[in-house]
Amino acid sequence: MQVFFRNDAIEAGTDEAGRGCLAGPVTAAAVILPSDFENSLINDSKQLSEKKRFELQPIIEETVSTYAVCHIFPDEIDKINILNASIMAMHKSLDGLRISPEHIIVDGNKFKPYKDIEYHCVVKGDSKFVSIAAASILAKTYRDLYMDKIHEEFPMYNWKKNKGYPTREHREAIRKYGITKYHRKSFRLLPEQLTLDF
Repeated sequence: MQVFFRNDAIEAGTDEAGRGCLAGPVTAAAVILPSDFENSLINDSKQLSEKKRFELQPIIEETVSTYAVCHIFPDEIDKINILNASIMAMHKSLDGLRISPEHIIVDGNKFKPYKDIEYHCVVKGDSKFVSIAAASILAKTYRDLYMDKIHEEFPMYNWKKNKGYPTREHREAIRKYGITKYHRKSFRLLPEQLTLDF
C-alpha cells in the first residue's frame, strides 16, 4: 500500500461509510498523514474485523497530522440523494481538518471539486493508499458507534449488529414495525416496495 499519491504536497485522503444502508447517516472521514508516517496494520476497513478497526481508531487519531469525521443524516440524504450526501460528508470532513490540504485523494470514482484543490479519485483507493484506508477506518468506527447508540432507542431493528444495512433481519423488522426517523425514506426499504405510507 502506498503512503502518498503525491509526495510534493500536503495530501488528504477521504472516504465514506454507510452509503448502502437503509437507516442512519452516511459518514465520511478525512485524514492527513505526516510525511514520515509508517503503520503496516492499516488496511481497507472492509478487510479488517470490527475488533481490529476499533483497536486502530485511537492509533490513527494519535499518529496522523489531522483528521475529521462528519455525519450526514437521513433527512438530508432524502433531500439531496445518497451520492450528493456522500460527497457533502467528505467535503465537510475536509472542512474540519486543522491543516489545509494541497491535494486530495478520494476513494471511488465520484467527487465534486473542493475549494479549487486538485484531487484524484482512486477506485478501491482504500486498499491502495494509507490515508484513504485510515479515513475508511475512522468513517466506519464513528458510524458504527452512532448506530450502536440509536440501537438502544429501537432495538427491534438490531442496528448494533447490522448497522443499518439491508439484511434480511432488518427488512423483516421494517415489514413488522414500519420505519423510524432514522430510516432513509428515499431508499427502497423493502424489495416489493412501490410506495410507503408515511
